[in-house]
Amino acid sequence: MIEERPIIALDFPSSSEVKTFLARFPKEEKLYVKIGMELYYACGSEIVSYVKELGHSVFLDLKLHDIPNTVKSAMKVLAQLGVDMTNVHAAGGVEMMKAARQGFGQNGKLIAVTQLTSTSENQMHSDQNIQTSLAESVIHYAQKTAEAGLDGVVCSACEVEVIKRATSSAFICLTPGIRPKGSQTGDQKRVVTPAQARVIGSDYIVVGRPITQATDPVAAYKAVYKEWNQE
Repeated sequence: MIEERPIIALDFPSSSEVKTFLARFPKEEKLYVKIGMELYYACGSEIVSYVKELGHSVFLDLKLHDIPNTVKSAMKVLAQLGVDMTNVHAAGGVEMMKAARQGFGQNGKLIAVTQLTSTSENQMHSDQNIQTSLAESVIHYAQKTAEAGLDGVVCSACEVEVIKRATSSAFICLTPGIRPKGSQTGDQKRVVTPAQARVIGSDYIVVGRPITQATDPVAAYKAVYKEWNQE
């Protein structure tokens, strides 16, 4: 099922900046936001509670990667926060991902990171010593994620079609690295527009700086929403 709301990456260093940003939106506008490492480590679970109290949906992007028992225990804690989605690194292996599912239960969507969208094929070869193609690595991780019983993966929109063919049409593909036409790519190397992501078959998209750093974030969000939903 496609999520109509683009997920806004709340990549802020403090809760005060988050509160200022969210206050710009009408109270009746229920957003889907991503809380990543920087914000979570700065503010802790309180920021999750605050955002949930406002009625927004939360993707807690912490990318857990540890021994299975540790990940399972951590997921039990995250499940209690009421987050709508969270993730692990597929590189942790099937056993770790199964433990994550057991810990998180069916309280929300649980997905895995394949290869970061900031990683090029050359970097994957030299830094990770994975000598297959980037596409083959991503497909392998996606298949292992499905085998472990998770709901889907974080991936580049460029990989959505091959992932769904290798898993199933119901397998979630959440794609960061989304940039509206004319936006700077920043540190992302594999990027597409919201419209391209929809055509390719992405189920969720994550947009950060083009919205959060816009002069008018609400207008920027509405423009991305319109393009994503092809209105």
